[in-house]
Amino acid sequence: MERTLRHSFAFAVLMMLALACASAQARDLPDFTELVEQAAPGVVNISTTRTVTSGGFSYHGPGGEEIPEIFRRFFGDQLPIPGGGQKRERERQSLGSGFVISEDGYIMTNAHVVQDADEILVRLNDRRELEAELVGADAKTDVALLKVDADNLPTLEIGDSDTLEVGEWVAAIGSPFGFDHSVTAGIVSAINRTLPSDAYVPFIQTDVAINPGNSGGPLFNLDGEVVGINSQIFTRNGGFMGLSFAIPISVAMDVADQLKNEGRVSRGWLGVVIQPVSRDLAESFGLEGPTGALIADLDPEGPAARDGLKAGDVIIGVNGEDVDRSSTLPRLVGRVRPGEDVELALMRDGRERELTVTVGAWPDAPGGQQASGPSTGRQARLGLAVMPLEENVRERLGIDGGVRVESVEPGGVAQQAGIRPGDVLVSVDHQAISSPKRLMSVIESLEAGRAVPVRLYREGRSLYVALRLEAD
Repeated sequence: MERTLRHSFAFAVLMMLALACASAQARDLPDFTELVEQAAPGVVNISTTRTVTSGGFSYHGPGGEEIPEIFRRFFGDQLPIPGGGQKRERERQSLGSGFVISEDGYIMTNAHVVQDADEILVRLNDRRELEAELVGADAKTDVALLKVDADNLPTLEIGDSDTLEVGEWVAAIGSPFGFDHSVTAGIVSAINRTLPSDAYVPFIQTDVAINPGNSGGPLFNLDGEVVGINSQIFTRNGGFMGLSFAIPISVAMDVADQLKNEGRVSRGWLGVVIQPVSRDLAESFGLEGPTGALIADLDPEGPAARDGLKAGDVIIGVNGEDVDRSSTLPRLVGRVRPGEDVELALMRDGRERELTVTVGAWPDAPGGQQASGPSTGRQARLGLAVMPLEENVRERLGIDGGVRVESVEPGGVAQQAGIRPGDVLVSVDHQAISSPKRLMSVIESLEAGRAVPVRLYREGRSLYVALRLEAD
């Protein structure tokens, strides 16, 4: 009996310890109730209306609904029905979120939320509906600034997105699928993410549940400060899959200030074509690892060419900040105002150098050059056939020399380096190539097993590949 009592007592103690631990863990989890109570009044719902013109067959379902989304993805706003009707105009509505940044009615949201809108309606937390004017939008950062005619609006406190750390708790308030002021929470999954179509935004990646309608809404830290604007999700089915991306508020506020004060956004421009640095390219340029942004080409009238940058330079730093990958360079230069100087750290001919460049303004419509032309002569060690480059092609590309690649041997050194038929080879190991004979001379002088940079033109654009010769 005594043993049974001792066992019962021990079990009770263990249960109490387990409950205490569970209670302690629960206390460690963040409580968002106070944050939501304070921040919710400054979050708004945004609905837009735009008129679209469509022709052909007019679809209406049993309940009067229009073309289902699954069909619109493939056919657009009209189904390909033979003998369809006449063109017609109709209104399309969309929903998003936003937040108030000033008491006199300035509101931040995403540019894609209000794109091509004929009417923008803002619904406040107190259910008031106000028509908004678009002050300006910047597609490159996906930031838009709105203005409503109102005073004494509840505003949100702006935080510092530069201090965010991976693993930190964050929360979002928005209108997913039209459900106003829905709250979701999660952690920061990564910072400084670069997405393929967005070179100017160092995105904050989170696992906060974001769905259609959340776009333009605020992302909060635990202090209730706005640290980002929810902008994009990665999805295979149109819904949330655990990957959401927010624009850092530091980037968004800079854009909003320019839109408010100047009506447009100015960003720095070097006038260079860049490419990533692979491991072999890093070796060929004397870098310790695959880092930096390799200049493949320059605008001859651009700031970089004017101030001494060259094709083949690898930019590894801007104003003291490391360029760890090529996608970092546009962001660092883009936030510099045109006319200001930047200090560039770069590798040239295997040595680190410093260069000051006065950045220009991003051109509205940068030009491009196209190349064409036919193509023989065989470079057995490379596994390719080349021919001299015609004068008119040289003029079109703006180069003094070069040879045209006619064919590439399957499995050969050239193919392994990524060289293709039609490429124009300009230099090998920083030595200019003016003719097939010159190419042969340079190739014969190269050491086997060492990666060397090859500059070439492909479809009018310059890029580098790394070539590694095999032993004879």
